[in-house]
Amino acid sequence: MIAGQSLRMWPGHPYPLGATWDGEGVNFALFSENATAVELCLFDGPDAPKESHRIRLEERTDQVWHVYVPGLWPGQHYGYRVHGPYAPEEGHRFNSNKLLIDPYAKSIAGTIGWSDAMFGYRIGDPEADLSLDDRDNAANMPKSVVIDPAFTWGGDRQLKTPWDKTIIYELHVKSFTAQHPDVPEHMRGTYAALTTPAVLDHLVDLGVTAVELLPMHYFVHDRYLADRGLTNYWGYNTLGFFAPDIRYAVSPVRGRHVREFKTMVKTLHSAGIEVILDVVYNHSAEGNHLGPTLCFRGIDNASYYKLVPGDARYYVDYTGCGNTLHVRHPRALQLIMDSLRYWVMDMHVDGFRFDLASALARELHEVDRLSAFFDILHQDPVLSQVKLIAEPWDIGEGGYQVGNFPVGWAEWNGKYRDTIRRYIKGDGEQVAELAYRLTGSSDLYEGSGRRPFASVNFVTAHDGFTLHDLVSYNSKHNEANLEENRDGTDDNLSWNCEVEGPTNNPDIMELRERQKRNFVALLLLSQGVPMICGGDEIGRTQQGNNNAYCQDNEISWYDWKLDQAKRDLLFFVRNMIAFRKQHPVLRRRRFFHGRRLRGSEVKDLAWFRPDGKEMTDKDWDAGDAKSLALRLAGDAIAETDEKGRPIIDDTLLILLNAHHMPLTFTLPAHKRGIRWQSLLDTSASSFHPQKVRLLKGGAHYEVESRSLAVLRLRVHE
Repeated sequence: MIAGQSLRMWPGHPYPLGATWDGEGVNFALFSENATAVELCLFDGPDAPKESHRIRLEERTDQVWHVYVPGLWPGQHYGYRVHGPYAPEEGHRFNSNKLLIDPYAKSIAGTIGWSDAMFGYRIGDPEADLSLDDRDNAANMPKSVVIDPAFTWGGDRQLKTPWDKTIIYELHVKSFTAQHPDVPEHMRGTYAALTTPAVLDHLVDLGVTAVELLPMHYFVHDRYLADRGLTNYWGYNTLGFFAPDIRYAVSPVRGRHVREFKTMVKTLHSAGIEVILDVVYNHSAEGNHLGPTLCFRGIDNASYYKLVPGDARYYVDYTGCGNTLHVRHPRALQLIMDSLRYWVMDMHVDGFRFDLASALARELHEVDRLSAFFDILHQDPVLSQVKLIAEPWDIGEGGYQVGNFPVGWAEWNGKYRDTIRRYIKGDGEQVAELAYRLTGSSDLYEGSGRRPFASVNFVTAHDGFTLHDLVSYNSKHNEANLEENRDGTDDNLSWNCEVEGPTNNPDIMELRERQKRNFVALLLLSQGVPMICGGDEIGRTQQGNNNAYCQDNEISWYDWKLDQAKRDLLFFVRNMIAFRKQHPVLRRRRFFHGRRLRGSEVKDLAWFRPDGKEMTDKDWDAGDAKSLALRLAGDAIAETDEKGRPIIDDTLLILLNAHHMPLTFTLPAHKRGIRWQSLLDTSASSFHPQKVRLLKGGAHYEVESRSLAVLRLRVHE
C-alpha cells in the first residue's frame, strides 16, 4: 500500500473470482497465470484521478491472486495493476502503468476518456506495439464497482416458454424508448423504460413472448468512432461480461443500475415476456495488436486470447474485430460459463443469443461441434435448461455453420432470411428452397435429431435494413457512418424501386405496404420460431442505413408518431401473431412428412400448382415458377397437448403469388360437404375480418399480384 489511511488485510479466498461483499468486507480474486505481481487499486469515486490505496496481493492459489479487505462496502471503486513481462513476440503485454478493469466486475462506472495513454505501447513509435508506454491512464479509465447483490425477487423465475410457442421481438433498449411520448422523459432509453405501462402494453398487445435485447454487457466506444463524434451504439464491443451497461440506467448512483436491470426482468416476467440477452463472448473491446490495454490484454494476454501459432505478437481474428477469445484455455472458458450462470441465476434472464457463435466452437481452426464450449453447456444443469440461440457464422474459413449446431441449440436461420427475401422480391428458381424454409428447414435440422423450432426465422434484424427500408431502397445509404458508404453489406436483393425512399406516389406506397404484409405473413405462417425486428411493426425507417451500429440519434430511434399506414401495419402484425397462436398447425413440434397419417384422409402436407394439381418433380425444377400453394392438415398433426390430448386444428391452405400479375388458383377438391373459407389476403389494406366466403373444391380464387391468401377447410353447415 502506497498512499492513504492504513487498511487491514487478510489473505482472502481464490473463489469466487471478482469482488464479493459479505456484509463485513470484500474479497478480491483475480486470475493471471503469467503475472509476476498484482496490485489492487482503490478509488474514492469514478472520476478520481489517482487511487487512494494500492494493495499488493501477496496470496496466490491455483493462479488466482486474492485478498480480503475488511470494512469496504458496496459502491467501492477499484481496479488492478498487473506486473509481468512486456514481450509481445512471446504473447505477453503486461504494463503496470495501466489501470485494468476486473473481468468479473458486476458493475463498471464511467466511460473511457480516450488518449494515447490508454495503449500499452507508445503511439507513433517506430517499433509500434513492441515499445512500452509508461504513462498512467487511471484518471480516464472506467472503474470496477463493488455491488450489493441483494434484491427482492419474490416468486420470480424463468418463464420457460416452450419453443413452439415462442415469438421473439429483437430490440435495442434505447432505440425502443428514446422518443416514446408516453414514457417519462427522464426514463427514456433506460432499463426502467421497459417497465412502464406504455411499453408493456405495446409488447403484450403485439403478442410477443420474448424480447431479445441487443448487448447489455458493459461495452466500449471505439476511439476511431469517438474521434468522429460517433458511438459504438449497438454495443458489440464488450469489456465487462458480468456488468449491465450503466448508460441504460436512470439512477446516477453507481451500482443501482444492477437493481434497475433486475427490476426490468422481473416486470417483463410478470407480463409473461421472457428476456433473452444478445451476448458477445467471441471477442473483446481491446482489438488487435495495436489496440488499447483495458482488461484482458494487461491481465494475461496469452491466456485470454487466441494468438497466431509461431508468431504470438499477433491475434487470430475470426470475428473481424481484431481478436478472438481463447476458449480452449480453461480460465477463459470458465469466464464465459461463470458469466452465463450469473445472468441466469442472479439476474434471472431466460436465454442467450450468441453473437458469431462459430468463433466459440473453434477448438483449433475448424468449427468443432464437439468442442469444450458445447460439452460444458450441455452438461451444465442450469445453462442446459435455458434458451440457447446461435448466430451460426463468423468471418473465418468454414465459419458459416447454419444447420450444424448440436441438439439443444436454436439458430438464426440466414438461409430462411435470404430465401424469403428473394421469393417475395420475385426472383425465379426459389420455390424448391422456399418449401424447405416455410416448413421448418428439415434439410438443415432433421438429420441431427433437431426439431422445427431449431430454426429461428427472420427477414430483418438489427444488422441490415429495417422492413420498411428493405422494400423502399435499392441499395444501402450509410453516408452518416462517415465511411463513404463502404460499410454494411450489399446482399444483391435490390428491389428495383422506381422511387427510393420517401414518396407520395400512392401506387408505390401501396406496393410497399403490401410487401411488408407479405413478409410479416410468411414469417408468422412458417414453421419454426419467428423473430420480429423491433419497430418493423410500426414501419420504422433508418433512411436506408443498413449498418446503423454507430448512430445514437433519430436514425436508430423509433418514431412513435403513427400515421394511418403505420397503424394499419401494426394492426396487421398483431392479428397475424394472434392467428399463429390460434393455429397449432403453424407451430408444429415435429416436421411434416408429406404422407397420410393414421386416421386422416389427407397428407399432413401437400403442395399444389395454381391449377389445383399436386406438384411434380418437374414443377419443383421449373426455374420460372413464382406461385404455389400448400395445404397444412390440422387433423394430422400427430401431436398431443400438455395433458396428452390429441391436437386438432383447422386445415389451412396458403396461396402464394410473387408474380407481378394476378393469378387464378383452383382450390384443391375434397369430399362432398367440405368448403374453403377465406381468412386472409395480403392484397387487402389491413387484416380486417372478411365476409364469410365459402368456396367449393375446384372453385377459383384470384390472388392479386405480389400477395398471398390463407383459407381454411370447414364443413358446410
